[in-house]
Amino acid sequence: MSDYKLGLDYAKAQDNLDELSAYKQQFHIPKDADGKALIYLCGNSLGLQPKSTKAYINQELEDWANLGVEGHTEAKNPWLPYHEFLTEATAKLVGAKPIEVVTMNSLTANLHFMMASFYKPTKERYKILIESDAFPSDKYAVESQLRHHGFDDKDGLILWSPREGEELLRNEDLEAILKAHGSEIALIMVGGVNYYTGQFLDFKRITTLGHQHGCKVGFDCAHGAGNVDLDLHNSGADFAVWCTYKYMNSGPGSLSGCFVHDRHAYDKDLNRFTGWWSHNKDTRFNMRHEFDVLPGAEGWQLSNPPILSMAAIRASLDIFNEVGLEKLIKKSKKLTGYFEFLLKDLGEDTIRIITPENPEERGCQLSIQVLNADKALHDKLTEAGVISDWREPDVIRCAPTPLYNSYEDVYNMVEELKALL
Repeated sequence: MSDYKLGLDYAKAQDNLDELSAYKQQFHIPKDADGKALIYLCGNSLGLQPKSTKAYINQELEDWANLGVEGHTEAKNPWLPYHEFLTEATAKLVGAKPIEVVTMNSLTANLHFMMASFYKPTKERYKILIESDAFPSDKYAVESQLRHHGFDDKDGLILWSPREGEELLRNEDLEAILKAHGSEIALIMVGGVNYYTGQFLDFKRITTLGHQHGCKVGFDCAHGAGNVDLDLHNSGADFAVWCTYKYMNSGPGSLSGCFVHDRHAYDKDLNRFTGWWSHNKDTRFNMRHEFDVLPGAEGWQLSNPPILSMAAIRASLDIFNEVGLEKLIKKSKKLTGYFEFLLKDLGEDTIRIITPENPEERGCQLSIQVLNADKALHDKLTEAGVISDWREPDVIRCAPTPLYNSYEDVYNMVEELKALL
């Protein structure tokens, strides 16, 4: 039995006890036309803007205005090494060593750069395994890699699917696939937290299994970074990529993060696409040198960093660094558990949650099926001031994000849903 209770008084009491509750004041909360704060449960799609972001970006705009090109070396935060200002906090957030992470490009571009290095097909071993309901961009990317290497994109794709009548993936089914087809699979590339169900997969188990069968293993952590304890280094994964605009609150279309395990850090023979920003920093500006790749994840950069986007990421990372992942996940589990408790009180004949019940197998997102309802219900929720996310065919995704959502937010959302039902 849970210790949660019904009623608004309980929600308010939990907010009073919550050591992270003050952080909500550090974010801009969207308002309706009458100036009333909306209930924003959509951080799994676009995170809210920290109030500090403007100052971080303005600093760079001022330095650009006052210094011009000299800002590369003379700015308050010099632009040449700017991406390095993000490294330590990023590594901490995703459970990696600083040498294993870099912020660059956009997510699907990084996925292609990683596959250029880690998808090495042969005639016998060329297939790519992904989850059957992968985020579309991932599916399109791996299909295009198969075509690029001269393989059929249907024959070359192996899907890890839930069982008939189920939504969640089972590890034993992955084991069976690898037992049958492991020698044909060059790459396993799955979404670490599934965008639709919210299922958080067991990275270490998948990686160990993949490596036992001679496969390279990578993860798309778009729905994991800033949400769950990814523990990327200890997972042993060859690579991972993520976006920073969901749980990491860096703004629409902002840059992506990239992880490459440190066992690959000094392998200069790894095939990769290169550019001058992956070249030795000491000789980068002596334009006549032959290419000399940097060690670690930095060796996959191509171009100098887009400073304004990185300034927004830095603003958010400073908040994460201050809070710490441990406290964030502790609140996340409690807040999402409370949300689950309130939804279940509506009755299983009304609501079905397809996200795993085990808190270790999910982040803060709950994916809700409302029986006999369609998108009209989601539209009514939006009109009632609840910002959530609809995914076809019948799921409302809600993410009570621990940095800026409260117990009262969750309580009010369920009350609005109850009223509509």
